[in-house]
Amino acid sequence: MSLRFVVSLQGFAKSRWGLLVLNLFLMVGLSNAQSNDDCMQCHADRSLVVQDTLGKTRSLYVDLNLLKSSTHGQLKCVSCHTSIKELPHSEKLPAANCGTCHSAQTEVYQWHGRQKLGVDPDLPTCQSCHGSHDVFHSFSKKSKVNPLNLPQTCGTCHENIDLVKKHHILLEEPVAVFKNSVHGKASMGGLYFAASCNDCHSSNGTAHIILSPGNPQSSINHFNVPKTCGRCHKGIENDYWEGIHGSLTLRGETDSPVCTNCHGEHGILPPDDPRSPVSPTRVAEATCSPCHESARLNEKYGIPTGRLKTWVDSYHGLKSKAGDLTVANCASCHGAHRILPHTDSTSSIYPANLQTTCGGCHPRISATLARTPIHGTPGVSSTPIANVVGNIYIVAIVLIVGTMALHWLFDLRMQIKKVLQKKSVQRMTYNEMWQHMFLTITFVVLVVTGFSLRFSDSAWVKFLFGWEGGFPVRGIIHRTAAVIFILTAVWHLIYLTTDRGRRFLSDIFPSRKDLSQFFQMMGYNLGFRNEPPAFGVFGYVEKAEYWALVWGTVMMIITGFFLWFDNIAVKWFAKGFLDVMLVIHYYEAWLATLAILIWHMYSVVFRPGVYPMNPAWLTGRMPEEMHRHEHTEDPAVSREEQKGQAE
Repeated sequence: MSLRFVVSLQGFAKSRWGLLVLNLFLMVGLSNAQSNDDCMQCHADRSLVVQDTLGKTRSLYVDLNLLKSSTHGQLKCVSCHTSIKELPHSEKLPAANCGTCHSAQTEVYQWHGRQKLGVDPDLPTCQSCHGSHDVFHSFSKKSKVNPLNLPQTCGTCHENIDLVKKHHILLEEPVAVFKNSVHGKASMGGLYFAASCNDCHSSNGTAHIILSPGNPQSSINHFNVPKTCGRCHKGIENDYWEGIHGSLTLRGETDSPVCTNCHGEHGILPPDDPRSPVSPTRVAEATCSPCHESARLNEKYGIPTGRLKTWVDSYHGLKSKAGDLTVANCASCHGAHRILPHTDSTSSIYPANLQTTCGGCHPRISATLARTPIHGTPGVSSTPIANVVGNIYIVAIVLIVGTMALHWLFDLRMQIKKVLQKKSVQRMTYNEMWQHMFLTITFVVLVVTGFSLRFSDSAWVKFLFGWEGGFPVRGIIHRTAAVIFILTAVWHLIYLTTDRGRRFLSDIFPSRKDLSQFFQMMGYNLGFRNEPPAFGVFGYVEKAEYWALVWGTVMMIITGFFLWFDNIAVKWFAKGFLDVMLVIHYYEAWLATLAILIWHMYSVVFRPGVYPMNPAWLTGRMPEEMHRHEHTEDPAVSREEQKGQAE
């Protein structure tokens, strides 16, 4: 009988009325102790400070008005500071024992994350979350644990970079990320029922039990996440457990996706936000493919491979890539939470249900068309006759287009032969021609091998270097070509010291006349002039090309050396310097490549009057007629005319 009385008394003490009676008892029991006025004789002084154990200055000032308006406003100071028996008291005053009144909460609050109370001094105490003299009910906007203020309260520690690094917490700014999420915006906007920190991290239904993800009882443990999210999204939770993913989670599979795998954790965004991993345009690649394109998971669960690629190549995938938000994606056909295999009769992709599923977008679709494979594998899932027709087309394309290419090559050969047979003038010496040849070959090799590193997933790169050990060889080829390119540049510098080289440098050097000829040419091209300007040995186009080449060569050699010998460079320069070198090297390569393709190739190949090409780069000579047209004021033109008249 006495045991039942004790149990009943303990239960009563933990209730709201029990706490009230206990507080009144404390007030009466301590009526003869010091009063609040006695305490405020010192603690009303704002200048009253003390140094804590860490040497930091801490104020001992107490705002009596704030204390009176708090939840503990009717209590005496000594109700919490029970160790005070006389005044003045010791400076080493122990913290208030909240468990005197809140024993139920202090009993369960034993862990915070990975650490147990009493082990780590950084762990939050009651005062860290609820305040000291400013304790308010959680429904009060003044309370630190009110949904509006809770992120800031938790952020006191979790946004402290020193504590985050000290305790190896992976997420450095969870509160900042949370505030931009759908839950954060709703919670900070005043919706008290919107999920906040303790709604997800509280275990066993109380915010005083916060456990790490590795703890089986933690609310954010992998196997408990669906139940945690189901506190607010009960219907979705039920759908999840009925689906294949939920079934795998129930049987203990750690690689089965749960809510946070698809939606994220602190930064959950609504599906209509284009940044969300479950938005219509991102769900296939950002959410579904990381698992369904995994060779390990496909082998473990017997799932067909290549699902993403076949969808991307389909009409739905192409429209989604173009930004269409209404076209079907993974969730449109398979469902979002109640995802079932095609063998389940209640699945949306069960053969008998496909007409209904597809009919959501295509109301008049037939059952036969609805059963057409969406993720069809070419040559496997299609009908045999379709494979035969496809092979016929492949052969036809090779033969027809190949014949066209051969016809074009034969015609080009004859056109080049005609150009070479024409009366010509000397444009380049063998020395100059071979300089140009080495420059051309090394430039092409450098472009191909350089961009192969940047676009390693491209089909043309896989064709060139996709074989075993191909990419290490790519690096060797790139550096070898770079050395030959540099030697060619040195060769050219030596050439510039010769008599012809000095004349070349004088002719290629920019002048004011080039600027006026540029505007004259623009006027001619726009129809404001009847005649184009007369160019000398080199026009402004060739001069611009040459000096752009000089600039690009210098920049590529300097940046290339720093990137090649990066281990030595980091001893003299910061890593940020190498980052700048990499950016310059990459974009200078783009600039040079596009300049050659657009500017140089038009001038020497595709320009009318020059096509099929200027043969000087092969023979050192160019047709006399072409030379006279392109370089009217070149002294060589006059010499050739005088020679022709003499003959």
